[in-house]
Amino acid sequence: MNNPSPPKFVYRPPMEPYLEVLHVDQDILVVNKPSGLLSVPGKAAEHADCVEQRAQEQFPDARIVHRLDLDTSGVFVLAMNREAHRHLGLQFERRKTSKTYVARVSGVPVTEKGRVTLPLRCDWPNRPKQMVCFEHGKAAHTDWQVMEHDLKTAKLRLIPITGRSHQLRVHLLAIGHPILGDRFYAQGDALTASDRLLLHAQTLTLHHPSNGERVTFTVPCPF
Repeated sequence: MNNPSPPKFVYRPPMEPYLEVLHVDQDILVVNKPSGLLSVPGKAAEHADCVEQRAQEQFPDARIVHRLDLDTSGVFVLAMNREAHRHLGLQFERRKTSKTYVARVSGVPVTEKGRVTLPLRCDWPNRPKQMVCFEHGKAAHTDWQVMEHDLKTAKLRLIPITGRSHQLRVHLLAIGHPILGDRFYAQGDALTASDRLLLHAQTLTLHHPSNGERVTFTVPCPF
């Protein structure tokens, strides 16, 4: 039996800070995306407010290269011209970028680190939710490591090797450690433990489009 769909979504994006710029030059714009703000406009008119729109108000040439889930916070890069957009797009497509995330999860893993290699596909009756599927799913790999823990929760460092939709959220659910505050996948105490999804994109490493130099941008975890 499928889990019920989450309750009807009401979009209330945070307004302060409106756009937190970490770095800007002629090729890239790097911002700190808050939890609760869309990466790109939604289909409904009331879902127009997003990272892309806010960036373009201040930097008209800024264009989206990748996305973070609405509920995820952290490092987010945009391209400032067509060539940089192509360059960055190929890096993400060919897995030339590196990302680390931090999550607070329900329960404490029995080992200090591990890798999840469960294939994922869309859970169509309950979209945008995703699900593990060995028959039709696409390969998905996540490395994780315990940073700290208490009796009931653990803080994990996550390294996604692939970039499937909701990958980190579904992989952690599948190993019995849903992310706290996850309105799609957590239940009971894990859901009510936080008023936001405790998932944060802490670092993003990429080749700068201007010279190919490897650069890393970091936003400390807010929880």
